[in-house]
Amino acid sequence: MIPLKSEEDLKLLRASGKILAKIMRRLRESVDVGVSTSDIDKLAEDLINKENARAAFKGYRGYPACICASINEEVVHGIPGGRKLKEGDIFSLDVGLVYRGFYSDAAITVGVGKINPGLKKLIDATKNALSEGIKQARPKNHLGDISYAIQNYAERHGFSVVRQFVGHGIGKALHEEPEIPNFGLPHRGAVLKSGMVLAIEPMINLGTWETEILENGWTAVTKDRLPSAHFEHTVAITDKGAEILTQ
Repeated sequence: MIPLKSEEDLKLLRASGKILAKIMRRLRESVDVGVSTSDIDKLAEDLINKENARAAFKGYRGYPACICASINEEVVHGIPGGRKLKEGDIFSLDVGLVYRGFYSDAAITVGVGKINPGLKKLIDATKNALSEGIKQARPKNHLGDISYAIQNYAERHGFSVVRQFVGHGIGKALHEEPEIPNFGLPHRGAVLKSGMVLAIEPMINLGTWETEILENGWTAVTKDRLPSAHFEHTVAITDKGAEILTQ
């Protein structure tokens, strides 16, 4: 289980999350037809550096970029490059940073230009599933309550939940214990306590939940090559409930 965070730690985590939220808003504005994923990666690095922060992903286990840039059937860990966004794509943007030794992590999925209604429904359902999970991030609940809320919402709306990749604790490291699956049973797993900080991140698919890794060793895609969406917030558990740090 992750160590409980002190009030001073939480102040720095709030600062880190606030910076990331501002950067995510700017990156979202940059998403448009004809923009390459490497363009967005370069913008992200510039924005992070201007905040006297550091990109958390770059160099992590050899990852080569500042952001994860996943398009359509790419679930997570898409590597930025020369590929340009097209009308009708959906684009998942995952960004992490370190500020004064404290990590924050967030992700959004954005439609590029006009997208079909089925993809909009997928994006909305994934965002709402995250909200449902966050509602359960309160003291005396269990990790499984978060997992179940996400899975229940997604499946009730006709979508499937990725099993291979999960959320995680976060704070003085990018990935801390515990792992937070986006599927499971309620009232199971560790008891949540005030001071815990979690990166909750549903990845939800239009078709099968199954995924596979491409030859680059990083990019996960849906096995049936149908689209996937991804949303994430860094969340602190407080006596009053969940505090979203990256909003």
